[in-house]
Amino acid sequence: MKPKIELRHLRYFLAVAETLHFSKAAAQLGMAQPPLSQQIRSLERIVGYPLFDRTTRGVRLTKVGQYFRERAQNTLTKVHDDLEMARRLGSGQEGVLTVGFSGSVMLTTLPKAIERYRRLCPRVELRLREMVTAEQTPALLDGTLNLGFLRDAEPQDGLSMESILRERFIAVLPARHKLAGNAVVRPEDLRNEPFILFARRMGPLAFDRTLACCEGFRPNIVQEAPQWPTLVRLVAAGLGISLAPACVANFAVPGVVYKRVRSPHWTSIDIGLKPQLDNPAVEAFLSIVRKQFSRKSGDSVPFGMAQ
Repeated sequence: MKPKIELRHLRYFLAVAETLHFSKAAAQLGMAQPPLSQQIRSLERIVGYPLFDRTTRGVRLTKVGQYFRERAQNTLTKVHDDLEMARRLGSGQEGVLTVGFSGSVMLTTLPKAIERYRRLCPRVELRLREMVTAEQTPALLDGTLNLGFLRDAEPQDGLSMESILRERFIAVLPARHKLAGNAVVRPEDLRNEPFILFARRMGPLAFDRTLACCEGFRPNIVQEAPQWPTLVRLVAAGLGISLAPACVANFAVPGVVYKRVRSPHWTSIDIGLKPQLDNPAVEAFLSIVRKQFSRKSGDSVPFGMAQ
């Protein structure tokens, strides 16, 4: 069987090529000179031509050796780069990560987690997609999204769901509303108010949990809005009032006030992904997200924390 060149042959050869001295190269490699000389001769037999001229005055590279030195350096550099790439991929520091999110999630601490992730994993191509919960579920199933942040996600075959935050509801009122001076608003105080809400098809469970706050009455929905910024501005324009997750209060709009609602009902932010997803970048990102969301803040409580 014809002998093959191994990486150690290249390392030995380059050490001698750089020092042009077998004893110095052997010391640099941490080995004795005779085995080094033997390995170089073995490499020359594989190549078929001498790589060094050995004389009483010293050692110098032949023309074949000069060419081989450049190629050996390129080979070892490429192997090193490939190993580093493999390690970064394995640790989640390289690759592509596509993340979906419901609009309200960006009003929580998620942007801070994203900023930290970008600093720690700058080589990952992070693709962010704003999508309502109903759109994220099929996108997660077909692989369009690697990971999703959903508002009040429902169980779905083929997906793993993890709740990371529970939020209280707040009332979104025009600044001149009769209840604007109240510290807390009771749901029954809103019985006769015109409501602005999102369509149920955008997130069925989120819609149902919102209506659950309206105990004893069915709200009069006069206007639907696709996004929270639009909804809040419609409230500011006097078209009605709304109920929203506590994080929406971080969206400052003139002419609007936010009031806590006296209700036991909660809304949640949930992480959705496929089980056993083979993408280390997902776990690296989730590790940062979980740490960021583990901090209690106002009416937002990390899921699982005692109330």
